[in-house]
Amino acid sequence: MRKLLALAMVVVMMMTLLLACSTKEDTKNAGEGKTESTEGASGETKEEALPATTKVVLNEVAHSIFYAPMYVAIEEGYFDEEGVDLELVTGFGADKTMTAVISGSADIGFMGSEASIYTYNEGANDYVVNFAQLTQRAGNFLVAREEMPDFKWEDLKGKDVLGGRKGGMPEMVFEYILKQNNIDPQKDVKIDQSIDFGSTAAAFSGGQGDFSVEFEPSATALEKEKDGYVVASLGTDSGYVPYTAFSAKQSYIKDNPEVIQGFTNALQKGMDYVQSHKPEEIAAVIQPQFKETGMDTLTTIVTRYYEQDTWKDNLVFEKESFELLQDILEEAGELTKRAPYEELVTKEFAETAAK
Repeated sequence: MRKLLALAMVVVMMMTLLLACSTKEDTKNAGEGKTESTEGASGETKEEALPATTKVVLNEVAHSIFYAPMYVAIEEGYFDEEGVDLELVTGFGADKTMTAVISGSADIGFMGSEASIYTYNEGANDYVVNFAQLTQRAGNFLVAREEMPDFKWEDLKGKDVLGGRKGGMPEMVFEYILKQNNIDPQKDVKIDQSIDFGSTAAAFSGGQGDFSVEFEPSATALEKEKDGYVVASLGTDSGYVPYTAFSAKQSYIKDNPEVIQGFTNALQKGMDYVQSHKPEEIAAVIQPQFKETGMDTLTTIVTRYYEQDTWKDNLVFEKESFELLQDILEEAGELTKRAPYEELVTKEFAETAAK
């Protein structure tokens, strides 16, 4: 009898141990045991498992208020809701951001989609594919030394303008607008492309140039110091241009479709937010991302982008936009051959997120 009792106790202990191990493993597989409490209609508290998180390194071309929907998604916790543990790194240039993605030090890149065309045409095997478009207008402005309420693009003829890097989107869009207004960028205007991207505002304040092409917050800062005045929006005058998009290597998208979808879902929530809230509300949400910028300035900049319809209501990168981008690249003399839309853009994730 004692032997039977002892044997029974051993069996019970073994079953208990096995159940404990099984429960521990199940918990680990279900998001490493993360839960959140929600209160049901009857008032009782329910425990709901959060999705398992995946670390994603995002390299952005620049840290700019121009990309407000992305920062809304970060600050409102939308990436967390989709199981994306996001690490944001600033590349300070499309070339550096693309290098980070190709080398594998970043999972996703956020930059001008012209970079994906360049690398594809150079013969990259595991080239990057654009899966979500964020901005649909250029984000820079033309700043003059005095107020010009009746400014016309022909006013630039014979003037010195501080421009952007050759082959970069700011400069190419600027030259595209000049040509649309029958102005030859090589003959009718003297464009200074020798100044570093982040130093043109200081150079303009110091007396260089009659006009300067500036991003925010530099354009607003020049106005506040009365060193310059915004006289035109390149975003408005160039029309709808696929200025920035999110991309990843073919292999990463193939191996991590659920991560790309969760990432895109979070971005879409950010897009929905900016479409349904006022500039003041958007500025308040993204303020932690721009602590060095006062709320008045931040609101002014968000309002400027908001009013020119900078952000799409969805993230779908349409073929017409891609072809327009290539038109701009061709006119700038930066395109050796046109790249196929079907190879460099996928709409699958953005269309799913928009539903």
